[in-house]
Amino acid sequence: MTTEQLPTTSREIRLASYPQGPVTLDHFEPGETPLREPAEGYVVVRNDWMTLGSVARDQMNPDTRLPIPVFQPGVAMWGRTVGTVVRSGSPLHAVGDLVEHFNGWREYAVGTAHEFFPRDRSLLPGPEYFLSQGPTAWHGMVGTARIAEGDVVFVSGATNGVGALAGQIAKLKGAARVIGSTGSKEKIDFLVDELGFDAAFDYHEGPVAEQLAKLAPDGVNVVFDNVGGEQFEAAVQVAAPGARFALCGALAGQHGSDDGGRPRLALMSAITKSLTLRGFATLHTPDQIDEWNAQFGAWLREGRIVFPHTVVEGGVAALPETFVALLERKYSGTVVVKLS
Repeated sequence: MTTEQLPTTSREIRLASYPQGPVTLDHFEPGETPLREPAEGYVVVRNDWMTLGSVARDQMNPDTRLPIPVFQPGVAMWGRTVGTVVRSGSPLHAVGDLVEHFNGWREYAVGTAHEFFPRDRSLLPGPEYFLSQGPTAWHGMVGTARIAEGDVVFVSGATNGVGALAGQIAKLKGAARVIGSTGSKEKIDFLVDELGFDAAFDYHEGPVAEQLAKLAPDGVNVVFDNVGGEQFEAAVQVAAPGARFALCGALAGQHGSDDGGRPRLALMSAITKSLTLRGFATLHTPDQIDEWNAQFGAWLREGRIVFPHTVVEGGVAALPETFVALLERKYSGTVVVKLS
């Protein structure tokens, strides 16, 4: 294998300042860092693909209480990435290996060999497939919501990277009916015609509780909530007795709204209907990720699942604009940026 020549610097994107409202391009700044041959025990990875998720918006708040570090002004941001080892000072990784890691928002990543997780190229159709939000969708739907055969399921924010897979997983695990919420007629058609949802509605087109109740007249047994706000409140109202809620995200409060992330809970409804409301972290163990990748690969080969994703070209420079567009809900499925 021909050894790739390393540039002397690696371009990266840094946080310029903490947002006080909606995220804009002014909150990012480009930078460069020197790139050298790795020391013993270290590797250099060329970042090929990176995924962007709304959780990064919360990491831009200094007072956010998350189980992961927040971003710091003047410092390169980070996120899930897959890339190719181009220099190795460790027996754990050879040049040419595909690895997954969290040192994104930059062209090249340098770190100890243990920071990079090997990925089998033959398992999935392409490297970007390892960046699906499947581990979160799988863990939330199967482990947290305990999806069961015959369930009626509501997925809020169903066209985002997590929701699009969560709905498909529910169907594959025997759900009788899967309903999704989204923001346009085009996205409704996408959910029903391409992803196999039984029904979907546009949350702009009227009170969410009324729309959901029409599509689930006997109530919903499982709620996979990516949104919060009115959609969470509506799901509590329409929930069947004993319904299980997997609380995954709060998109309604992540782009300039102070109220969307703080929905009102109809407490007596939750009590009298014996609802289970459980939040779950979107960080997963290596075993959970491996379990998902194996299941994902099998379903893909059988033609039973699709990976809805949007590919954005443009390298590292495209990351800020793409992230802002993501928060404005301009994409469907997982958003992956081609870095090399």
